[in-house]
Amino acid sequence: MVMSKPIACSRMYNLSPRIRGLWDALFALVSVQSGIELEIIAHAAPAPLSELWARPDMGLVFMCGYPFSRMPEGARPTALAAPVSSEAWSLDQPLYASHILVASTGAVNEVADLAVARWGWTVRDSQSGYHAARSFLADRFAGKVKQSMTVGPLLNPSGIVAALKDGRIDAGAIDAYAFQLLSMHETDAIDGLRILATTDPLPAPLLVAAQTLPADIATALQQSLVTLHETPEGAAVLERLGLRRFSTVVPPAYDSLPLRADDADRRLGITW
Repeated sequence: MVMSKPIACSRMYNLSPRIRGLWDALFALVSVQSGIELEIIAHAAPAPLSELWARPDMGLVFMCGYPFSRMPEGARPTALAAPVSSEAWSLDQPLYASHILVASTGAVNEVADLAVARWGWTVRDSQSGYHAARSFLADRFAGKVKQSMTVGPLLNPSGIVAALKDGRIDAGAIDAYAFQLLSMHETDAIDGLRILATTDPLPAPLLVAAQTLPADIATALQQSLVTLHETPEGAAVLERLGLRRFSTVVPPAYDSLPLRADDADRRLGITW
């Protein structure tokens, strides 16, 4: 039986055709350096991410840490590596955060206003676009946030940005690395928006492979990823994506995410 090519997909960070092209170039370089031929796919929105993460031919696919952490340990895909951003919030580790975004001339002027703001959210199994915002509110306004209108699912960071710009929401949380990419390559997209606050750093979305991928192929891909920064060509590809390197990750590091989410739900006492 002929095995199909493992797929590579940066759907979580395909914020524009230009940015997707930069990810495709990184995957192509990893393919060459590892000797593993990859099929680079888009799996474009609104195709469900859950369908992508269930594919048995995953080779290099970005996955949010929250759904990863909710899976039984024996059912999780193989964790290969996670990106280390050049931004300060990464602490030079494979961590990320969420930026709380508001319109520059909107109704929200300070953090205190967020308790009564109209919030937008992406999807309920998103750490950066849903649970990070609720944990942020619970830490500051536990028991004080009244049930209010929220808007969602807005699907992804682009949906949050669009809803802020057209006034449907007052505030929304997006992946800080996604915002970094937009700041680098699509500045018009975030024109008129500002960062009001940034959440605490947590384990970043990771590149995973299907459990069924042969171990030697997974190892070759992982090795190529974590050494990419050591060559001039690899360092240049990473720099264009605002990254210092990729680092290996320990799956149990993600186990705190559902605990944090459940705790925020209890303390907030309201649903979105």
